[in-house]
Amino acid sequence: MKNNLTEEQITTYRSDGFLVIDDFLDIKELEDWRNKVGEAVRLRSDNPMPTKGDYSEENDAIKHKKDIKGYFQQRMQLWMDNEPFRELIFDERIGKMAADLEGIDGVRIWQDQALFKLPYAQQTYWHQDNPIWSFDSKHAITIWIAFDDATVNNGCLFFIPGSHTKSYVKPEAGATPDRIFELNPELLKLQPPVAAPMRAGSCSFHNGLMMHGASANMTPGSRRAMTCGFMPDGSTFNGTRNILPESYYQSLKAGDQLNNNDINPLIYSKN
Repeated sequence: MKNNLTEEQITTYRSDGFLVIDDFLDIKELEDWRNKVGEAVRLRSDNPMPTKGDYSEENDAIKHKKDIKGYFQQRMQLWMDNEPFRELIFDERIGKMAADLEGIDGVRIWQDQALFKLPYAQQTYWHQDNPIWSFDSKHAITIWIAFDDATVNNGCLFFIPGSHTKSYVKPEAGATPDRIFELNPELLKLQPPVAAPMRAGSCSFHNGLMMHGASANMTPGSRRAMTCGFMPDGSTFNGTRNILPESYYQSLKAGDQLNNNDINPLIYSKN
């Protein structure tokens, strides 16, 4: 694993809001991740979330994770019910990279996602990650690992450099892809979007407020990727349920620390 960050990489990440690391996994590691994530997805069957636990199907944050024709095969929180995958994502080296990039003391897992973009899938609209989550932070961070070559033709990521400094107004449901720019014209004054094609085994990190999307998959093959969003240790509940289990959600009040290791495990801390 190419986990040793340079000062130049950290500086670039903090300026642009994202960083691509070529060949993050070596050939053996890539095959291991592909096999273990693929098996975890297979065992999950049609369930987007773990079958154990009180994940209500009435929760919109969960309902929209079911497979949507034309988009993704998407499975979340695989660490909760698959030990081989848990060992992969609990790697302290990954947690340290996330913490070092954001300049924070520790990180907890917020959510993992297998994102297998289906053949001929539509584009992924421009969006930010953190504004829909159950905590507010300028230092949330996501890793995105390519299991196949991610190209402009099959759905690579696009980023708007420097867009990670604030939360933008979200478009209404069903809006067209350009609506977010109508609501937030300041985005048009930033640097133009940049494509981030990656070889299989490469990865990117992006800040939770980074405006990003992905191109359509114009090929007959899937574009497989694995992501994990990390929450800074010490983050507090903002009142939004998102993917929290029902009983845990009901036990919280705004301002409570999200420090339950059964729900948001701490995977790295300087202390």
